[in-house]
Amino acid sequence: MAESVIDSVTGRAAAIAASVAGAPDRNVRECILDAADRLFYLHGINATGVDTIAVEAGVSKRTLYKHFTSKEGLAAAYLARRAMHSVDSPGDPLEQILAVFDGLERRFASKRFRGCPFVNAVCELGADPAHAAVVEAARFKARRRDWFHARLQALGAPDPDTLADQMLIIVDGATAVSAVRGGDPQVARTARRAARVLLAHAGVIGPASPGA
Repeated sequence: MAESVIDSVTGRAAAIAASVAGAPDRNVRECILDAADRLFYLHGINATGVDTIAVEAGVSKRTLYKHFTSKEGLAAAYLARRAMHSVDSPGDPLEQILAVFDGLERRFASKRFRGCPFVNAVCELGADPAHAAVVEAARFKARRRDWFHARLQALGAPDPDTLADQMLIIVDGATAVSAVRGGDPQVARTARRAARVLLAHAGVIGPASPGA
């Protein structure tokens, strides 16, 4: 039994290594980032060593350091790529804002959900505000607030600054609550209703019905 498990792990590592060998540098870099993404998000940045990432990616440590000169730089790149995957949904500004909560519902329902990767990084590394990953996390949250602000301004919200902060607080608060509960899609639906109440109070949407 143990031998079969070892053979399976060894075979998987060999298959990954074979697929990476001879690949263009960009593909190797993406393989490393894929491995870092899985491990950092699942286990945490501090708990994940470079050796483990190299094995998961099927590359040597030397190759890993060729693409990322430090673990700190790799952690920052992991978050930067996560930020790039946060894309706009179609629709008018109001539909885009409400679609954020639909996206949260899908994320919270995933078995892979482990909270917000940006908040997780700050919780782990925030003692060093100059850490590249902490800086990247703060940059993403600032851009996210600006995203809400632009859409609220387009909707004619009387105080888009305060309302953008409130939207971000609802999103991050819902994400934290869902993470504590082990992933609960209902939290996203409740957060969506809370957002609609604030939007209605600001006069950019009609009064929210109980099930909206």
